[in-house]
Formats: sequence, structure tokens, C-alpha cells
Amino acid sequence: MEPLTRPDPNREWHQCFTRVDDSVFAGETSPSEECYAWVIQFIRLNWRGLLPHLEALPWPDPHSVQVLVRDEDDDCFGLWMLYDGALTEVPLPRTQRKPYENSVTGWLRRTDRPDS
Repeated sequence: MEPLTRPDPNREWHQCFTRVDDSVFAGETSPSEECYAWVIQFIRLNWRGLLPHLEALPWPDPHSVQVLVRDEDDDCFGLWMLYDGALTEVPLPRTQRKPYENSVTGWLRRTDRPDS
């Protein structure tokens, strides 16, 4: 993940990942040796290319890779996992992804949420 924590003008997207480990939740100042999560925030549609980039990385344990994606208009996070080298969305109960032209992945809608 280290290269993803630095700017890279050759990437299609320019933000950098930040490490989140148990020190954040324990209120400590020194991080643990193990990292539990990496986070990144994008503004609007400038995250095109992120999922293919993550797919191409040489993950030491690809079966443990989980990516949570929440686009601006989504009702909740979608869960993506590596299956046969491709990041694939895992269907979540009571959700439905609908095409939306202004989104990289479409709109993830909760089906049990009352329409407003």
C-alpha cells in the first residue's frame, strides 16, 4: 500500500490513502504494527481508474482484500472483494445497484428505505 500513500501523476486519480489502525480507536499516539484499514476520500468523479488499479496490485493475500465504496448519492457502502483477480461487488441484503450516468459504479439504493 505504501506507493498509494504518495501522490503519483501517472495515476488516473490523485488522492492518497491514509492508514487507519487501532491507535485511532484506542486513543493512542503510536500505531500498531498491523494495519486494519486504509481510507481515501474523493471529490466527485475523480476516482475513475481506482478499482482497476487496486485489482492490478500484487496483494500478498488477495482473499483478504475488501473495498468499501460509497459514492456521493449512495444510501450505504457497497462491498467489493477480489474474485479471480477482479474486484466484484458482493450483493448486500436489501440493496440494489442502479445505473447512474454521473457515477463510476452506479447508485446503491437501500430497498427497505421509504422513498422520499
